[in-house]
Amino acid sequence: MKQYLSIIYLITCIILTIGCNNTQELNSKSDVAEIKNVLMAQEQAWNSGSLEDFMKGYWKDDRLTFIGKSGINYGWTTTLNNYRRGYPNKEAMGILKFKVIELNPLSPGLYHAIGQYTLTRKDDQPTGFFSLLWRRIDGQWYIVSDHTSG
Repeated sequence: MKQYLSIIYLITCIILTIGCNNTQELNSKSDVAEIKNVLMAQEQAWNSGSLEDFMKGYWKDDRLTFIGKSGINYGWTTTLNNYRRGYPNKEAMGILKFKVIELNPLSPGLYHAIGQYTLTRKDDQPTGFFSLLWRRIDGQWYIVSDHTSG
């Protein structure tokens, strides 16, 4: 009888483990799709010339970090102003395309993304890489830290 109960306990544990793993996988797939949707919306906003709409993918907080060629910058407003200085018009903005290379969960509500961006403009095609830290805040995914190099 003890052996029979042990087998039932083991089978129950296996079934529960498989069920939990499937739920985590489904949540992970949903999270990845949501984050990629934010990136697509950012591409569309950029390509339409709207930096304000592009910035909707970033955490609107003074603790947002952006690391680029000028060093470390803090804050959503600072990041928007830097984009405005660097890309003053639609011609300077060009057409943006993101390529996600890796998108991995770090913990529930926190993802790390590595990718490549390409700008296609009249006279050039700058490209570079980015590393983004994504956090789910109030049910939405936002970039809370951006390290971009070109």
